[in-house]
Amino acid sequence: MADRSTEPPEPSRDVRGRTGEDGLAQEAEEVTTAVMAASRLLLAISARALASIDDSLTLPQLRTLMVLAGHGPVKMALLAAALGVNPSNAMRMVERLESAELVDRRINPRNRREVLLSLTDRGRDLVRRVSSRRGAEVGALVSRLAEEERAALVSALRSLTAVADDLAVDPFEEVRRVGGLVDDPLGPSGPGVRRARTR
Repeated sequence: MADRSTEPPEPSRDVRGRTGEDGLAQEAEEVTTAVMAASRLLLAISARALASIDDSLTLPQLRTLMVLAGHGPVKMALLAAALGVNPSNAMRMVERLESAELVDRRINPRNRREVLLSLTDRGRDLVRRVSSRRGAEVGALVSRLAEEERAALVSALRSLTAVADDLAVDPFEEVRRVGGLVDDPLGPSGPGVRRARTR
């Protein structure tokens, strides 16, 4: 019988029988593939929900409306930063949404050099309807999973968000810190509030 103390230790194996770093790399690849597939699915659901409400709008325009729904009113430069686009692209997006009466641009009465962006009533209604339609479709999909699969999915997604740490931070946190988000100085339309000029 061989002396086991001179034999190299067996590589550690995970529950699927994979070994060490190779197993982790393969597992990470599988997770990445699954997460990206889920991301494409959610994007397709968003596109269908938007098309069912207003087929003239694009997903980037919907994203702009969603940002304003959650964080408006905001300055143009900060909207651009939150969307990850340059200010001129954000300006063109806002102009199209303003012409569709979904976004309102107004002069900040506290600082007349600033333009603040917010949703119109029509914009808020569109966001609400698209969100509702999207939620219903996701709910229908989730209901097709077994109870234990639903619980595992929630747990896995929460864990993924938790380990993301800084990547999972609200993109507006930095905006708040530097003063890009403001309390609504506009309130309902009224005297003393001037609309910003469109180019």
